[in-house]
Amino acid sequence: MTLEEFEKAYPVIIELPIHWGDMDAFQHVNNVMYFRYFESARIAYMAETKIMDEMKSKQIGPILASTECRYRRPVTYPDTLKIGCRTVEMGEQDFIQEYAIFSESQQTITTYGKARIVMVDYKTQQKTAVSDSIRQAINKHEPKPLV
Repeated sequence: MTLEEFEKAYPVIIELPIHWGDMDAFQHVNNVMYFRYFESARIAYMAETKIMDEMKSKQIGPILASTECRYRRPVTYPDTLKIGCRTVEMGEQDFIQEYAIFSESQQTITTYGKARIVMVDYKTQQKTAVSDSIRQAINKHEPKPLV
């Protein structure tokens, strides 16, 4: 995937430099860092779609239910990464996001990720429906509407 294709495929993209301390004894970025990169992209996505507004006003918000990562190529310092985030599926109480990491130095995607986000009523600690306002906000950002 080219950078141009990557930028079209992911509606929210953040840019992060690799820090020397991100690497491990095997001379590449440690696997735990990828989950931090995905988290940063997820938070940027939630800020852009205003998903966290319901957390403030109604105490209803997202919680990470599961996450996974597929490593295609190692990345090393120095490099700058572009981390893309998109929502690909909507359920009644959850949605699925996909992530991709594009290495500027390698000019390719090095890593893919996926996460299931569940909406929770923090007053009752129970799952709750994805609100119409959140559905609309997500659909506004995605290239094709999600049900």
